[in-house]
Amino acid sequence: MYRNEFDNHLRQNKKFNAYMFYGQSTYLVDYYTNIVANSLGNKDEIEKLYFDEYNFKYAKDKLLQSSLFSSNNILLIKCEKKLPKKEVDTLVEACNTNMDSTVIFSCIGDSDFKTMEKSFSPKTNSVVVRMFAPNDNEAVRLIENEAKKLNINYELSALNHLYFMHKNDLSLCINDLSKLAILDEKINQNIINTHCFGIGIVSFEDFLHDLLNGKDISEDINLLLEEGVNEIFLINQVTSFIQQLFMISSYTRAIGAPNPKEILGFNPPKKIWEKKSKLAINIKPEKFQKMLEFLLNIELELKSSKIDKSNLYLQASLRKFTVLFG
Repeated sequence: MYRNEFDNHLRQNKKFNAYMFYGQSTYLVDYYTNIVANSLGNKDEIEKLYFDEYNFKYAKDKLLQSSLFSSNNILLIKCEKKLPKKEVDTLVEACNTNMDSTVIFSCIGDSDFKTMEKSFSPKTNSVVVRMFAPNDNEAVRLIENEAKKLNINYELSALNHLYFMHKNDLSLCINDLSKLAILDEKINQNIINTHCFGIGIVSFEDFLHDLLNGKDISEDINLLLEEGVNEIFLINQVTSFIQQLFMISSYTRAIGAPNPKEILGFNPPKKIWEKKSKLAINIKPEKFQKMLEFLLNIELELKSSKIDKSNLYLQASLRKFTVLFG
């Protein structure tokens, strides 16, 4: 099940005996895990087993036994590796045996959790929700919704700036909002720059522009990967950046002056938009297809081939990109 379908169930107050959340967005997995857990009971009724705390026998016994003090028996299991199918089947079945119980699996990380999906079905009133990374427009809306909950007085451009500062990391953006909420003033870009600090010593936006302008990006790639940026994530970000440039270029040639709200769905910081628009207009239309094909081939190689040193392979491929297209 996808997020929009699950949102409909939430609005209708539909309850399941077992839930599983997993996917590309750690923030959304955590976000929906907490929404569901808190909708089912209060804090005292929710027991959490995080990572190494998980014990199958304990979890099964917990779900089969009703609480003496409450009608809600909620177990939240956070895992970073897939659990054996037999164990998941048993825990889901326990919640069908004891109708006071609910189990929530919050699956974090890049492990292949798809095999766990088979344990969830309408027959057992259980559901799997896969969380894809939100696009920039959706992400900024999520940040804005959280800012409203915290009663923050803000300029939308400031939230866009925060999002790009943190290299599209929603969790870091949301954490910073709690810091900004204590300030008794309207949040603008200057306040963001004063009180928040972007992750990493490499500006991701500058890195992408240098890559497209044919500059030497070897040192920046090294630093980004040393900071823990995943190879697949990095290549996806480059691809997404070029897709945005293509949309800007196409809009400009077909309609006229590029309108960020119509192209991206939101207004990024003015300096970032002007720099990006200038770069997009200077790229010949036929070049975009070649760049995207080159990047998609790199992603395919990283995902399907047995490359011993994906780090070095990516660095060599992006250096080749600058030679071919810079």
